[in-house]
Amino acid sequence: MNAVSDVVVITGANNGIGFHMASALLEQGYRVAALDLSGENLERFRETYPGRLTYMRCDVTSDEEPRAAVAEVVGRWDRVDVLVNNACVALFAPFEEKSLDDTRREFEVNYFGYIRMVQAVLPYMKAQGSGIIHNVSSAVGVTGFAGIYGYASTKGAIEAMTRTLALELAPYGIRVNLMHPPLTRTRSAAPLGVPEQIKADPAIVGRALAGRILTTKPDVTPGGQTAVFLWLSRWYPNAIGRLLSRAAQRASTSTARVG
Repeated sequence: MNAVSDVVVITGANNGIGFHMASALLEQGYRVAALDLSGENLERFRETYPGRLTYMRCDVTSDEEPRAAVAEVVGRWDRVDVLVNNACVALFAPFEEKSLDDTRREFEVNYFGYIRMVQAVLPYMKAQGSGIIHNVSSAVGVTGFAGIYGYASTKGAIEAMTRTLALELAPYGIRVNLMHPPLTRTRSAAPLGVPEQIKADPAIVGRALAGRILTTKPDVTPGGQTAVFLWLSRWYPNAIGRLLSRAAQRASTSTARVG
């Protein structure tokens, strides 16, 4: 693979980590297909990187739109080398207050959306004999986190799905990895109640992950600190889950008192 010609497809590319990944990859010479429900933040790149950025409106909950978007990418650039499954939604509410429709929505975007995108790129990657699929996950899929059982469940499912596809697709030269950012100041993390000062900057995280876009390690992190936290989460999931939930509860209580 070569950045001068490689084609990267990113879902959820208009905001947060996905946006900053796209920006950094364009700077590095990649061709980037940015998929999202809207693309206003990506407009600034059209003139700067003519011919190397294409935005496509794509709803990953649709059975047709991911296939159509990827077919258009291949029609334009003849290939797709890397897929970053990044689109997500997190709906914060205690279990007893959350509707099944809300949980279904999280699974449609966060889990089945990933599957639809993998299904869309797979025929082309198999024909090429190569490809990398990064499924963005979260440590809460291992540790749990109070108030986001739906989101955490989708991430746990992504962990299992990714490990399984890595085994199935390896014979075709396709690597399937988990991409683990730290807790970051994004829209999906905003309702968690975790203090903003301990969340990472999405620009720093996105750029760091862009620098590892061709990594084929099973777990891709933006740096050593996140890698250590992920290791701790997998070895001590109950303790880390309690720690995160209590920190969020304390921050929420403190904010309520100040208000």
